Amino acid sequence: MGLLSFLRKIQGGSLKECRLLLLGLDNAGKTTILKYVANEEPTVTPTQGFNIKSVQNGGLKMNVWDIGGQQKIRPYWRNYFQDTDVLIYVVDSHDRLRLEESAAEFSEILHEEKLVGVPVLVFANKQDLCGAAPHSEVASTLGLLMLKDREWQIQPCSALSGEGVQDGMEWVMKHVKGK
Repeated sequence: MGLLSFLRKIQGGSLKECRLLLLGLDNAGKTTILKYVANEEPTVTPTQGFNIKSVQNGGLKMNVWDIGGQQKIRPYWRNYFQDTDVLIYVVDSHDRLRLEESAAEFSEILHEEKLVGVPVLVFANKQDLCGAAPHSEVASTLGLLMLKDREWQIQPCSALSGEGVQDGMEWVMKHVKGK
């Protein structure tokens, strides 16, 4: 028995750990969602590289990997695919000019061998802004309705207000605990 297992046994709890990968184009709201989930004040600054946060909720320890979405960083996303339990993909619903670019990146991710069958939560973020694409349009653009090889959910949200974020995270916890 390893030290971590021993410590968990002493604590009396059996925290289940999972690895969540948080991806999306730059300015989609990934870090703001992560800050909301971690009960921290949101900051609106580009992620240079990545952020990692461990968040505990309902007997589940979620290790969330938030990887920057700038074009020059995206080729490195694949370095983080190993052992992912749930992929969370964030789309800026208000930036209609980049929906197709976001869909192209999303499609590439789904074809990665290390992510085959991994459940996907898509946050259609910035729904609070006037002119944002409805989550049904985001789902259609991303081709979610065509996904037959994995479970998926699209969740409209506003990362700044937190509206819809908890609903998405409940879906994540349900799918991790079901494994």
